Amino acid sequence: MSEHEPNEDGIALNRTLWDERARIHGSTSTDRFYDVDSFLAGRQTLYALERELAGEVAGKDLLHLQCHFGMDTLNWARLGAQVTGVDFSPVALKRARELAGQAGLTATFVEADTQHLPATLAEGFDLVIATYGVLCWIADIDAWMRGAAMALRPGGSLVLVDMHPAYQTVASIDPLIADWPYGGGQAHRETVTGTYAEPGLSTAPQETVQYPYSLGEIVTATAGAGLTVKQIGEHVAVEMDPRGMLPLGEDGLYRFPFGDSHLPVLYSLRACRDA
Repeated sequence: MSEHEPNEDGIALNRTLWDERARIHGSTSTDRFYDVDSFLAGRQTLYALERELAGEVAGKDLLHLQCHFGMDTLNWARLGAQVTGVDFSPVALKRARELAGQAGLTATFVEADTQHLPATLAEGFDLVIATYGVLCWIADIDAWMRGAAMALRPGGSLVLVDMHPAYQTVASIDPLIADWPYGGGQAHRETVTGTYAEPGLSTAPQETVQYPYSLGEIVTATAGAGLTVKQIGEHVAVEMDPRGMLPLGEDGLYRFPFGDSHLPVLYSLRACRDA
């Protein structure tokens, strides 16, 4: 039994938030992350980090956890994978299916909370992938990892790219404010407006529940699910700034502006289910 059980109230609150974000994201020309028109024109929206970790995906069965409205899922399909996306937001999945039709791509989308993956997904996948804003929404990290392990075939790999706990502690660069726990997994309620994709957008206040995990807790949960960690990285110079607060360097990468002692922005993890 995990120390942190799924909180049904938290799931309901967060689903309401992500239903609303699914209606907004990709619908305007000022969106920082989701350029649907460019995607439909053929642009690849995946970043180099997750593509490198995943390796060649053509011909592989790929499960994308917390897929939102499916744009990244469908980009994996463009690379030749047979894709299934999972999300708990019915609004997001409706848009994902519509987007697949518009793009002429084949994908399966499943409505489920990723702490409770359906048994029909068991041992069905060569790759399980989750990226950017993943575990902070998960009350029971052990259940999430067990689900990922369950979905993998023997010899399959989990690829996880997410915001580094150090990055998540920082609320402001100037002035520097660090007011979020580094880990612990305890529920933190917060009322938010707008969205990371369009910070200036005015939306109704929405209560959310998030859960901070340290890198140690994440690796421990991975091992506890029976997965073998093959690679873990901490990335100080990255292609994307999840929360829109980092300066962009001349090399086109984002970093914390703290001299030469840069804090990591993202971490990456690749783990395998033993054959």
